[in-house]
Amino acid sequence: MNSALSSQPLADFIRQLPKAELHVHIEGTLEPELIFALAQRNGITLPYASIDALRAAYQFQDLQSFLDLYYAGASVLIAEEDFYDMTMAYMQRALQDGVVHAEIMFDPQTHTQRGIALETVFAGIARALREMRSTAGISSRLILSFLRHLTEEEADATLTAALPLREAYADLWTAVGLDSAERGNPPERFARVYARCKALGFHLTAHAGEEGPAAYVRAALDALQVERIDHGVRSEEDPALVQRLIRERVPLTVCPLSNLKLCVFNDMQQHNLARLLRQGAMVTINSDDPAYFGGYIGDNYLACAESLELTRNELVKLAGNSLIASFLPQSEKDRHLKQLSEFTV
Repeated sequence: MNSALSSQPLADFIRQLPKAELHVHIEGTLEPELIFALAQRNGITLPYASIDALRAAYQFQDLQSFLDLYYAGASVLIAEEDFYDMTMAYMQRALQDGVVHAEIMFDPQTHTQRGIALETVFAGIARALREMRSTAGISSRLILSFLRHLTEEEADATLTAALPLREAYADLWTAVGLDSAERGNPPERFARVYARCKALGFHLTAHAGEEGPAAYVRAALDALQVERIDHGVRSEEDPALVQRLIRERVPLTVCPLSNLKLCVFNDMQQHNLARLLRQGAMVTINSDDPAYFGGYIGDNYLACAESLELTRNELVKLAGNSLIASFLPQSEKDRHLKQLSEFTV
């Protein structure tokens, strides 16, 4: 046993673990201070008198009540510099939390519906990611996410509009996803656009089994042919599905503090992350929309460790799962996993 590691304060141990973040919405990293700064820069009047008033509004009953505020916050993103500032703020925070690789979801339709050019969105986000790659060594990928409360035809049109940018951002844009309101919007509605994305060689992931039932997880696997499930915590309602996830090594990008904030679980001690992990599921810990849910990835690890009594070796396992489940080349996964192996206590 490594006595130095086992006696280290838990928060420090977590911070030093090399880990990947696989489920973070970049628009969900907009802190109230930055929202107000960008609103002032762009001459936008917010329906909140102050930063404190905005933060006080972060009390959600369900996913939709959060999304209403989320889309309002995104309205301050206008110019390339806004997308750069937002992304850079997140990446610097991720660096502090020991993230060595980030796979970042972004919602083009949230912006193009407001008249913002796709190139503006891509350029601002990519500039920050490339800068952090060159200066801090953090690798990253972009997951272009379709909004499931809109139609498949709109998703397909968004893909068509984005494809001319693919070559310019080939080092970053390698995957597509599906997010927004899950209830009443089953994955199979997007089967055709996902088949197109698969034929184009994109990695595939989708939100399922957070608000929606376990059946949505099955549909994401079967109808969309996804490689990862974002959330997936309600898979536990279907024991046969859980066994399939374990057998097929399907990663679940779980977001514990988000689940708590959106009332998926009433108490962190009720969360099923530890149960799934101990059964052998490929569970990972992520932050989802950290500015709104009160915790970045390190906070999520710490909350789970304390509430679910995770051992330090289980925390190492979770970090390892995140690296294995990433869309990185195997050689880069192996490099990070070798570094991670030094943390086994």
